[in-house]
Amino acid sequence: MTEMSAIVGGAAQFCIDLFHLLVEWLVGVIGAMGYPGVIMLMFLESSFFPFPSEVVMPPAGYLANRGEMSLLPVILCGVIGSLFGALFNYWIAVRWGRRFFERYGRYFRVSPEALDRAEAFFGKHGHVSTFTARLLPVIRQYVSLPAGLARMNLVKFCVFTGLGSGIWVTALTLIGYCLGGDAGGTSRALHIVTQALVGFCAVVIVVYVWRCARAKR
Repeated sequence: MTEMSAIVGGAAQFCIDLFHLLVEWLVGVIGAMGYPGVIMLMFLESSFFPFPSEVVMPPAGYLANRGEMSLLPVILCGVIGSLFGALFNYWIAVRWGRRFFERYGRYFRVSPEALDRAEAFFGKHGHVSTFTARLLPVIRQYVSLPAGLARMNLVKFCVFTGLGSGIWVTALTLIGYCLGGDAGGTSRALHIVTQALVGFCAVVIVVYVWRCARAKR
């Protein structure tokens, strides 16, 4: 039992050390590239490339705390990068998505009728779907694909992507601003914020469904 605890403790310390090294590297990258570096990395995070924003914005917030960057421009650049990445995915889905599924959808059990239903769904509920998805782990990068596939209204897509990204980016940046020098504290804060946002999204969805049900009566 003691040996197992030592192994688990060693693995946990390794993860913390690795995270600290990654943060140091990203601080160097962002420090060298400045605000364009924040935009570029968040573009990657928000597009098809699996690059987590959790290791981009906190270091940028830490640099703001040290006076090497300014807090509000960091947040703005993070939102801009997220929006650009989301628009890139949206464009891919609009340009090739429907054509791909119309040709090969039978291999994925995606019928033309399913595409029509997805388009109708995003036409009615795309705003709340896009907003909440931008606050949730894993799916935040990929919600732009079904939105583009369904040809969701572009203005609504940008507005609600910006709102969701703004909340997420602001939270991460403030964590870095307040705790950027503490790898363990940053990791714990990220976990707490993620859980809080998942709960917030659940409340938003429940309220939205309730309002839609009332409107049909």
